[in-house]
Amino acid sequence: MATFKDFRNNVKPNWCPGCGDFSIQAAIQRAAANVGLEPENLAVISGIGCSGRISGYINAYGLHGIHGRALPIAQGVKLANRDLTVIASGGDGDGFAIGMGHTIHAIRRNLDITYIVMDNQIYGLTKGQTSPRSAEGFKTKSTPEGSIESTLSPLEIALSAGATFVAQSFSSDLKQLTSLIEQAIAHKGFSLINVFSPCVTFNKINTYDWFKEHIVNLNEFPDYDPLNRIAAMTKIMETGGMLTGLIYQNKDRKCYEDMIVGFKEEPLAHQSLNISRESFDQLVAEFK
Repeated sequence: MATFKDFRNNVKPNWCPGCGDFSIQAAIQRAAANVGLEPENLAVISGIGCSGRISGYINAYGLHGIHGRALPIAQGVKLANRDLTVIASGGDGDGFAIGMGHTIHAIRRNLDITYIVMDNQIYGLTKGQTSPRSAEGFKTKSTPEGSIESTLSPLEIALSAGATFVAQSFSSDLKQLTSLIEQAIAHKGFSLINVFSPCVTFNKINTYDWFKEHIVNLNEFPDYDPLNRIAAMTKIMETGGMLTGLIYQNKDRKCYEDMIVGFKEEPLAHQSLNISRESFDQLVAEFK
């Protein structure tokens, strides 16, 4: 049986020392081992940004896609080979700006994949600009007088779009984050995990200490029921989206794959790619 060390490779991450993404990588590796996966059972698909590099740092199938397009690729991988556990990842700019349309539609389709967003509330790779998750008044190179836009709430949007698994964590809480990823992998449907991942180089506001001061752990509410969608939305709004833990889960809704006619037949990835000359000519004729 694989251990988290089996999901390591010899590629050294080039994130800034102290970046929260290191812990997210470790949590993915630990969760994959804890649920009994082997490296050949896992595919990690990423977008652009500092977080996009994670697909090359884990010993598994990986694809570093283009900006905002991790989810379309991840959905295609899952549909082609349903035997794979598919994890998509990207930053808040990647998933909630240029990729927001894909995020919304991936949520409503409910494919059986996990989407981990590394939320540092800034564009880090391009040297520090305001992102959709930056607070009003946030000063960066792109908003020197302070941002006049409101902060996007991905948790509220996810619930409104019909998400069946919504969670949030903090990169410093490796134990909670690992557990949430394990639960997300086990969940039959689309799982969104937003992770507060401080950018130590360009975001001097939303620091580790700032998050520790503002985060509310759902463990503090013993009566909280993550199966109650209305209660989940209420708690998100009460805490200003600063809560961590399993926020909502719907175990009853079928995932996309289970509703496709014929999907349970031999998956595309296992089919022969050989084609006869006659079949090839018929295919070509359709495009004449």
